[in-house]
Amino acid sequence: MYQWGDSRRFNSYSRFCKAHYGGRVQRLPIDAGFSCPNRTKRSEGGCSYCSNTAFTPSYLRENGNIITQLNRGKEFFKRRYPSNNGYFAYFQAFSNTFCSVNHLMTLCKKVMEVPEIQGIIISTRPDCLPDKILDLLSDLNKITNLCIEIGVESFHNDTLEHINRGHNVECSFKAFEMLRKRNILACAHLIFGLPYETPHIWMEDIKLLNKLNPDFVKFHQLQILKGTKIESEYEANHDSFHTFTIEEYVKFICDYIERLSPNIVIERFTAEVPQRFLSISHFGFTRHDALVKMIETELAFRNSYQGCKALY
Repeated sequence: MYQWGDSRRFNSYSRFCKAHYGGRVQRLPIDAGFSCPNRTKRSEGGCSYCSNTAFTPSYLRENGNIITQLNRGKEFFKRRYPSNNGYFAYFQAFSNTFCSVNHLMTLCKKVMEVPEIQGIIISTRPDCLPDKILDLLSDLNKITNLCIEIGVESFHNDTLEHINRGHNVECSFKAFEMLRKRNILACAHLIFGLPYETPHIWMEDIKLLNKLNPDFVKFHQLQILKGTKIESEYEANHDSFHTFTIEEYVKFICDYIERLSPNIVIERFTAEVPQRFLSISHFGFTRHDALVKMIETELAFRNSYQGCKALY
């Protein structure tokens, strides 16, 4: 048994849910009609890799308010995971704190009234957390299980500028600091494969991730999605992108989490979108659960585990 409390070789989100909620809690993505400052306020067209449509579940492609969406989601996931121990309302699409305090509070109160909802997860950007929104989140955190997902994406300002992210690394550190002061759980989202970054750079960045010290982390490989600006960039200069085969990615991830703080809970190792949205597919049809098994097999072969070589 490892220090996080079970025999898996990494600090898993499933372990966290079992310890805190008694079992699996399924996220129900909802689209509350938010936008993003990169698309509206700054009129810059969004991040170069972004295509929210690719990550939208099929049940959200029909019109419906957030309550309808949650009920559709429950029906959808009950067939797939009948043993769920409740659900999280997951404000996923775009930047879900890019709005007024009153609007966000109204939406959160509505979803909290839905049966079986255990809590709320809000996905946003580090530059969309003004003091009034942070105060609202602090109030919400007192009455429900709350987690804020922050798109950090990279620890390099030149990369963030290149992909038109619209914020810098310092902004990400400040966002996590402000959430931590309010005792609000926070998840960092990182992308492996952004232009001009390499595995050597990402391994060095572990020190920064451990310093950021999020409660949770999501790792995603860069996916080249059809119709995005980064698709055109990849076609014109694919040598500036480091891509992985599935076997290479497994070994890289194992090297990475050996150096990751054992206190950080890992939510995901990879992203998944339907093949029809991909301009190029490096992982084929390998699903996340299959990838996790490959990672655990490699860790067992090495007789290693998360944090055994942690870098601080």
